[in-house]
Amino acid sequence: MSAKKIRSALISVYYKDGLEEIVQELHQQGVHLYSTGGTQKFIANLGIPVTAVEEITSYPSILDGRVKTLHPAVFGGILARREPEHLAQLEAYKLPEIDLVIVDLYPFEETVATTHEEAAIIEKIDIGGISLIRAAAKNFHDVTVVPSREEYAMFYALLKDKAGMLTLDDRRELARRAFKVSSNYDIAIFNYFNEGTTDIAFKYSIHRSDILRYGENPHQSGVFFGDFEAVFDKISGKDISYNNLVDIDAAVQIMRELRLGDPAFAILKHTNTCGLAVRPTLKEAWDAALACDNVSAFGGIFICNTTVDLATATAINELFYEVLIAPNFADDALELLKGKKQRILLQIKDYSIEPRSFRSLLNGVVEQDTDLRQETIADLKVVTTVSPTPEQVSDLLFANIAVKHLKSNGIALVKNKQLIGMGCGQPSRVDALRQAIHKAKAFGFSLEGAVMASDAFFPFPDCVEIADQEGIKAVTQPGGSIKDKDSIAYCDEHGMAMVMTGYRHFKH
Repeated sequence: MSAKKIRSALISVYYKDGLEEIVQELHQQGVHLYSTGGTQKFIANLGIPVTAVEEITSYPSILDGRVKTLHPAVFGGILARREPEHLAQLEAYKLPEIDLVIVDLYPFEETVATTHEEAAIIEKIDIGGISLIRAAAKNFHDVTVVPSREEYAMFYALLKDKAGMLTLDDRRELARRAFKVSSNYDIAIFNYFNEGTTDIAFKYSIHRSDILRYGENPHQSGVFFGDFEAVFDKISGKDISYNNLVDIDAAVQIMRELRLGDPAFAILKHTNTCGLAVRPTLKEAWDAALACDNVSAFGGIFICNTTVDLATATAINELFYEVLIAPNFADDALELLKGKKQRILLQIKDYSIEPRSFRSLLNGVVEQDTDLRQETIADLKVVTTVSPTPEQVSDLLFANIAVKHLKSNGIALVKNKQLIGMGCGQPSRVDALRQAIHKAKAFGFSLEGAVMASDAFFPFPDCVEIADQEGIKAVTQPGGSIKDKDSIAYCDEHGMAMVMTGYRHFKH
């Protein structure tokens, strides 16, 4: 018979919230309760009979609580198959059957996140709890396991609805969740000990997940593994899609580099920045960003670095967009923007980006340091006779940020801290430059006095020649080509300034 009545339970938990109603229901159903330490006191204070584990083991909790349940009298009652041979051994050794194990684990990850004190962290490596979870999950044919407080609500519903008669499918599902808990826990501990070593191992544990409407295209399923709410408060709008998430990530990455300066606005489409500007007010920044390419902005992802006021919201509201991200919204601006029910409004709480990033490739995964490098004035090495003016230096640094977040090959044309032309994802750097020039002219910009940034070196002087012919007079690139001297020579002959940063920013 697959349904089995719960007659006895071992309860030993770190977190007590949500436990009371389960304990009360177990008591109502006549379940014999065993417990330890603080949990035992919690149950006793509810006026419910509870047997201390010490009465089973004949040993007290020892070694500052490190050893409480690690005993054959406990694990025998959990691991025994409910068949004659095993039951006879329980009888012979006077060991009780344990039908239910409710255990959670010491908060290891939370401790690592709040302290660097090794002794405190080590004490949060659970031994007894993880062993109880694994034992109960292994014997799911006969034993029910509740491995964390995340399962309290589910278990309580089953307990009440089925009067303690859980089915094999119920127990198997809880066992599955138990091994998910234990594997996540072990990975967190491994990563703590592995940090700073030369051992290369790809082990990640992400506890939260959300099923997406679909993947990149409707015929693909998709899941997001992560804690979206840790980064954003979703204020309104439709469900977030796979493509939204990819674009939102790109938007956060670029605005992270501009978040502390003057009002900045970025418009992205398919992860590429098609509008970017910094201005004295947010409304001016929006107008300048939109002017970069008001065609591609339709249906785009918008992000800014300061509070959205009513004037800016009114202008934004005239255009269809997918997502608008800001650190805050004025009340009247929010009231206006929420009128478009399908458009997603996100309040960003955290611009931080993981220092390591990865993606699936072929039959495996590639992992690397995230490109968090941001060039400063000190990184700009002047390699030409003519030095850039202070205004050009400001624009060159801005252009470096813009080009870093374009798909390679990437070229960014900037004038007065406004992206006026961009080329990206092209098979040649010349193609990217021609695309950038074409877009700038298509939207009415003069390139006279603009600056150019390239995400990688110029293999030939052709790009600086083309830029010069369009009136561009300052260039930034990482350098490193065996023909750097040819590009430098052209700049010197034509009065152009060139700086090299020494850092390439490919984005594939």
